[in-house]
Amino acid sequence: MADKKRDINIPGVPGSEPASLEEPTTPREPLPPKPDQRAPEAVSPTGTPTGAPATARAQSGQYLTTAQGLRLGDTDHSLKAGPRGPILLQDHHLREKITHFDHERIPERVVHARGAGAHGVFRSYGTAANLTRAGFLAKDVETPVFVRFSTVLGSRGSADTVRDTRGFSTKFYTDEGTYDLVGNNIPVFFIHDGIKFPDVVHAAKPHPDREIPQAQSAHDTFWDFVSLHTEAQAHTMWNMSDRGIPRSYRTMEGFGVHTFRFVNAEGRTTLVKFHWKPKQGVHSLVWEEAQIINGMDPDFHRRDLADAIEAGAYPQWELGVQTFPDTEDQMFEGIDLLDPTKFVPEELAPVQPIGIMTLNANPTNFFAETEQVAFHPGHLVPGIDVTNDPLLQVRLFSYLDTQISRLGGPNFGQIPINRPQAPVNDMLRDGMHQQAVHSGVAPYRPNSLDGGCPFHAGQDVGAFIDVPEELAASLKERRNPATFDDHYSQARLFFRSLSPIEQDHVIQAYTFELGKCYEKSIRERQLAALANIDADLCAAVAKGLGLPAPSATLEVPDAEPSPALSQIGQTWPVAGRIVGILADQDSDLSAVEAARKALDAEGIVPLVIAPAGGFLGGDDDGIPVQRTYLTARSTEFDAVIVATAAAPAPDAAPGLDAKAGAPGGELDPRAVLLLTEAFRHAKAIATLDSASAALAAAGIPEGTPGIVTGKNGDALVQELLGLLAAHRVWERFAPASA
Repeated sequence: MADKKRDINIPGVPGSEPASLEEPTTPREPLPPKPDQRAPEAVSPTGTPTGAPATARAQSGQYLTTAQGLRLGDTDHSLKAGPRGPILLQDHHLREKITHFDHERIPERVVHARGAGAHGVFRSYGTAANLTRAGFLAKDVETPVFVRFSTVLGSRGSADTVRDTRGFSTKFYTDEGTYDLVGNNIPVFFIHDGIKFPDVVHAAKPHPDREIPQAQSAHDTFWDFVSLHTEAQAHTMWNMSDRGIPRSYRTMEGFGVHTFRFVNAEGRTTLVKFHWKPKQGVHSLVWEEAQIINGMDPDFHRRDLADAIEAGAYPQWELGVQTFPDTEDQMFEGIDLLDPTKFVPEELAPVQPIGIMTLNANPTNFFAETEQVAFHPGHLVPGIDVTNDPLLQVRLFSYLDTQISRLGGPNFGQIPINRPQAPVNDMLRDGMHQQAVHSGVAPYRPNSLDGGCPFHAGQDVGAFIDVPEELAASLKERRNPATFDDHYSQARLFFRSLSPIEQDHVIQAYTFELGKCYEKSIRERQLAALANIDADLCAAVAKGLGLPAPSATLEVPDAEPSPALSQIGQTWPVAGRIVGILADQDSDLSAVEAARKALDAEGIVPLVIAPAGGFLGGDDDGIPVQRTYLTARSTEFDAVIVATAAAPAPDAAPGLDAKAGAPGGELDPRAVLLLTEAFRHAKAIATLDSASAALAAAGIPEGTPGIVTGKNGDALVQELLGLLAAHRVWERFAPASA
């Protein structure tokens, strides 16, 4: 939605046309999707382009009909025996409408139930062409993608900004078949072997007796499991860091977790690990901010992704790979590449960029696309193969099995969002929800009745060839290799690679989570694990819990810190950031307008916050208000510009808005609260000289790091840009552990 006469795109418009005040009564065709939306490509269930527009599957026609196309004159009243009589069983419309409604819901995912998705395109640099014969990784090849981000633990109705691992799954619609890169925002996992997956999920999910707590790990069963099953300590350390509460899906790294195998045109193999690097950098929330958002806007990450795309600030990630020789032992620098609880520091194996992904369209329908998209690590293309990672091996079975249950049968690949954009001739037939109309009489091979079709393909025409791998003589047994036995060194490496500020956050996270556990023995057991990771970490957490710090029980090797693991210390592009502008009718509106224009020119979304809605300076030519003191909270903004020191608004009363219960003096207490929160969350604050009293009311001293003042809105924005590029003003507060 562009502001009147301002041409600034403010995301959030609900429809492709403005709604009329009165109910429309003139028949017309359905509205088209919004400009930021795109539907799955219109291919047949067997991957054949139909030539139809992508919207061809949407509702059509001017009139309400049944599912069979029968026009209806009334859908507000059941068919009854008189106005006060019983409803008649013969009401076919009622039965169809209610029956379909009763079956609208499908089983949600056991994990990754809460998600958000977007369409986009991946463009290959061609730098991997010597490593793999995968066609979509050849130079300048562009491939449509659909990406789904998610949390792991919560149900579909849970909040976005909980402390949790995030899913980062990408479906590449290549002309050699669909390839799914199913990953997380953390490069290591809780367990070595997929047989333990039910255990870790059951432990992390809400307690089965009370079904609480929802979407969080701060409870006894989770910490009982990870303190006993110590291979989980490395992943848990990442989760307790700022990685567990990302600022946005747009500022979140992605990892393939496992080691995969590239195969080039000559048949040579290379082991690889996948990395998604966000072009806007890796940024997180602070813990209080995440908690506030869970109450104020539980859809925060979902809304942020959709709004950024609608505003034209398209998120981008560079895909890169770490490469390793495909040796017989599959080890690299002492790290077992088949161990999913281990990562390889980037200083040992640099990430080589191989392409860039841009998300440029929102789904047209959440259920049809984001909810029904089905990923599977076994959806491979020629040139990419799996390894014997024991977690990956189980995932190859589990994902396929899950889709059959969730999506009603084996034909889930024919749902529009899942349809390959390559020819399909699979000889699979029938089953629930079969949408293809197969021809021929011989769905078997060899056959002569269908002319021998389908035929086997050779490698010269793109066949997938399983890499022949020599297997050493072995015993059938249930055990891990000895190289999996180190459970602590990488947790130590990660913690010691963080800045003092980030280490403070890890300490607080452990203290908070363990402080939520009822059983003292579980807290003590986890402290014993922390003692093997880092003595200072253990001592700080123990102090917060009021328990003695135990001594280490193992000798854990040290490693050089990896700078790539810290999120602090670099600068990044600012496009897509959100800046709130506190203003009112008495503000210097020319300065406000200059700030809005300057922010918009940098790809930043400016949102004006005022005592009431409407326009500042006149209904037709004024500045539109996007938020009021009632609806705004500091957590929505990456920085704040203050253009008012206004008196409390009429609704600044605790009985109307509890946020107004805080003392504000001569300033509206909601504005004071917004500024004090932004200040303690280390966000940049810019103030016009005429509004400097607002800083004093909020107890913010001028000259504090990240506080800028001036007379000109455009000049203030220029100073803000440098602060926003670093994400937060961390130097505002000294680290406790320094």
